[in-house]
Amino acid sequence: MNASPPSPFAIWREFHWAFFLNVQGLVVALRRFQMQLERGLLAAAEEELMTAVTLLTSSAASMELAASFTKDVYESTIRVSMTQPTVESDDFSGLMSWEHAVLVGVWRDLRPIFEQLPEELAVAHSAFVAAYRHLAESHVGVCSRFVDSDAGSLRLGDRSAVETLRRFERGRLTLIDPAGKGCPFHS
Repeated sequence: MNASPPSPFAIWREFHWAFFLNVQGLVVALRRFQMQLERGLLAAAEEELMTAVTLLTSSAASMELAASFTKDVYESTIRVSMTQPTVESDDFSGLMSWEHAVLVGVWRDLRPIFEQLPEELAVAHSAFVAAYRHLAESHVGVCSRFVDSDAGSLRLGDRSAVETLRRFERGRLTLIDPAGKGCPFHS
């Protein structure tokens, strides 16, 4: 039986679904991390934080695999699918997903915890920060592949899409690594 490869749109859609499933798992793992830490169960908290590392790494892979086609296909098929009249919004963005909003809320809740994290969790926290950076760089890489460095984003057309993603990364890092101690091998 000869199976034809999935269409670029199917690849984009299905790996985004996988990405959002990973984000949902990340929310659960980080809430469990917080609960275990509040109970003083450092080994269990470390296990949840390392689960979050795995989910961030999986999210990065989903992001990269979602872009398994050419720039021409992105411009003619994918980007068009994210603009009017296909979607009702004229500033469509992944920021609109409930998963993203919940995750950022969880990170805001965890910021004071990350500021005073027990030393026993430093290695796991560093891995968590490194995994987030990998995810953020994967997102920038996908965007850079399809959108010129000075091209506007769908949501903020007057701002560079790549620079907007880098700004988001810096903001998220202040939430998950407020003391700047995680991932010392990255700048």
